[in-house]
Amino acid sequence: MASTKAKKSKIHERTPGDILMSVICYIVFSLCALVCIYPFYYIFINAISANDLSARGVILFWPQGVHFQNFISALQIDGLAQSAYISIMRTVIGTFCTVSASAFLGFMFTQNKMWHRKIWYRMVVATMYFNAGIIPWYLTMRNLGLTNNFWGYILPAIVSPFFIILTKTFVESVPKELQEAAEIDGAGILKIFFRIMLPVIKPIMATVAIFSAVNQWNAFQDTLLLVTDKKLYPLQFILYQYLNQASSLAGQSNSGSGTGSLAGLATSQTPTSIRMTITIIVVIPIMLVYPIFQRYFVKGIMIGAVKG
Repeated sequence: MASTKAKKSKIHERTPGDILMSVICYIVFSLCALVCIYPFYYIFINAISANDLSARGVILFWPQGVHFQNFISALQIDGLAQSAYISIMRTVIGTFCTVSASAFLGFMFTQNKMWHRKIWYRMVVATMYFNAGIIPWYLTMRNLGLTNNFWGYILPAIVSPFFIILTKTFVESVPKELQEAAEIDGAGILKIFFRIMLPVIKPIMATVAIFSAVNQWNAFQDTLLLVTDKKLYPLQFILYQYLNQASSLAGQSNSGSGTGSLAGLATSQTPTSIRMTITIIVVIPIMLVYPIFQRYFVKGIMIGAVKG
């Protein structure tokens, strides 16, 4: 017994080399985290700092002349509320449809009873590598009546080969005895999917939900190609426009207001303040999604990526 305890203590004893390696790892990963966090921090401190200082590039590490007039002015921009509504709706509806389709198809592609399932699965996967291009895609969308149509944001993203592969791999890691027991009790495919499989595959569904929500929230290329109706513009497209028109927007915002005093210089809009403020408004909502699904995300992506 004494020898066994001695061996265990030797195994758990940390050498100076182990301690040095741990310190190096902490330093390296801390620097990587800082590199990832700093751009968001930089945008935020410039959005709330004195606009004349941020325009000169003085604000680098901490805010100066803190004020929130930029956000008040940005929220008064015409069309911003409607764009926020469109972005929220396309993110919620699009994510729900994509997650539902990925879960069901990923489950069905594991069923031997599915008619020619291997052929259908290969046809879906093939779309990851081959596509017709933008012009045929646009012509197809136009012929389907999806130009200047809200559903043009939703329908093309419902069937995603990458998400289906993740879900299928996760389903294959679930013990087959669960489904076999349900079949013995007389359950059909739909009942097995909704009653047995859905509660089990929640981690991969949360992973797909995060990826899909981020994709939907950040998308604006489809708006460039399909939409001319301003009522259907999402926030990201508004951000794209405002980044290109920041100088003129700053001039419009400052017209009719006195900017001669130091206080006026601090709160009068500049192209930099417009860009920083709109970026914060657009980025913060989607960042709030991650804490909700964090506990499912790591497990889902690991099991979904490599079959257990």
